[in-house]
Amino acid sequence: MIVLCFFSLLIVAISEKCNPQDKKALLQIKKELNNSTLLSSWDPHTGCCGWPEILKNLKYLTITGTNVFGPIPSFLGQLKNLELLDLSSNKLTGPIPSSLSQLPNIRTLRLDNNKLTGPIPNSFGSFKKPSPDIYLANNKLSGPIPASLGQIDLERLDLSRNKLVGDASMLFGSNKRLQYLDLSRNLFSFDFSKVDFPKQSLILLDLNHNNIYGKIPVALTKVENLGLFNVSYNLLCGNIPQGGYLHT
Repeated sequence: MIVLCFFSLLIVAISEKCNPQDKKALLQIKKELNNSTLLSSWDPHTGCCGWPEILKNLKYLTITGTNVFGPIPSFLGQLKNLELLDLSSNKLTGPIPSSLSQLPNIRTLRLDNNKLTGPIPNSFGSFKKPSPDIYLANNKLSGPIPASLGQIDLERLDLSRNKLVGDASMLFGSNKRLQYLDLSRNLFSFDFSKVDFPKQSLILLDLNHNNIYGKIPVALTKVENLGLFNVSYNLLCGNIPQGGYLHT
């Protein structure tokens, strides 16, 4: 594997062959990202093996902290070898393409710190196992979480600082591998007293600034590795459970 970096903005890693399908998708990405200088060396008249940044099958694509704007190209869903897609901290707008769930090898998806709008696609519940870590924080996403998202076994999910509403309790479960869940600063509303927690895997749970109601479950005292727990600025009532692994 070769990792190349230029301008400290674009990082691309590759494997063995220059795939024509990758080349077609990358040229479409260049067209739709509206930045002629950032990817100027991606010449359609040359093989992608001759491009300084793209040599073979794309595995890691990171374009962060640039002036890239406009919608996320749906053609990204064609990059079947992609394991990491990081488009964070740009000026991307519009909805999240449902085609991203078609990436069979994706392990990390970062679209945080943009201006994305609309709902989380229903198709995000169809990611292949193991499910990717998903970071969608600090956008303008709205609507409820698709129920399908609760059907996959996520380890890390950050939906903070959006305008998401409704029930998010389907993301929890005693048999899940959930480690990191940040739903803070949204409009979620569900009964916290009915939530089941992973007893060993959960490390961070941040639910502050929502409309979550009910009591803090006693079962939370049995979560062994919880290092950060924040439910401030909600509609919770009752006493804080004492003992076990929960320390106030």
